[in-house]
Amino acid sequence: MNFIKKLMVEPGSKIKFSDFDPGDTFGYSDDKKTQTKQDKILSRLDDLQYLFYAVKDRALLVVLQGMDTAGKDGTIRHVMSGMSPQGCRVTPFKSPTPEESAHDFLWRIHKAVPEKGIVGIFNRSQYEDVLVVRVHKLVPKKVWKARYDEINGFEKLLSENGVHIVKLFLHISKDEQKKRLQERLTDPAKTWKISAADFAERKYWDDYADAYEDVLSRCSTERAPWFVIPANHKWFRNFAVSKILVETFENFDMQLPQPSVDVTKLKLS
Repeated sequence: MNFIKKLMVEPGSKIKFSDFDPGDTFGYSDDKKTQTKQDKILSRLDDLQYLFYAVKDRALLVVLQGMDTAGKDGTIRHVMSGMSPQGCRVTPFKSPTPEESAHDFLWRIHKAVPEKGIVGIFNRSQYEDVLVVRVHKLVPKKVWKARYDEINGFEKLLSENGVHIVKLFLHISKDEQKKRLQERLTDPAKTWKISAADFAERKYWDDYADAYEDVLSRCSTERAPWFVIPANHKWFRNFAVSKILVETFENFDMQLPQPSVDVTKLKLS
């Protein structure tokens, strides 16, 4: 079984948080050998993104979700930073603005979907509307329950229109989250990250776990599967995400487009 298959949530399966070990490294070690592999993977990722931008026959949407401190920002910084900014766009989704709240919940999401040739990265996403909204009872249950099918339909629409979707759930343990929050309190280089909301949300851990179980079970589809990334070890998180993105690009089987002019007839004066 290849690396992607090991991490993918089988469409139609019912999963539990306990099915996945957030500390797993799949036999890899944090050593020079793995770092060398990672360097080669990131170099390959850069080359493939250049090719993807040149071909422009589809878009790639990368969705990042996870508990607070799971490493969404860190993944973007350490994995996606190697891509050319010209062909890569990051969109964070926080609480909806008044304008966004005046529309359907997918309106602001659809606006941010990347065009062909662009890699779009969502730091949080449409899934906040079946996670935060559910946990904090911001809308009636019948409203958020209907959104699973609405999200699946939305992702089907994107897929049929040339948007390939990769959904990554960064999976950390409750103990690891506590450790990372403590680091933010004591490390001067990280205190700027402190958010009272992160600490307040921790008491809803079990509620979020239940909500994520439903998201991963109900919204992992053939067109847009979920991948569960063990994220207790940051180095492995970055390694796993890099490998998934490289395999995704390679599966597109891309070739550089032909020149639009006859280059043999062009002369420099």
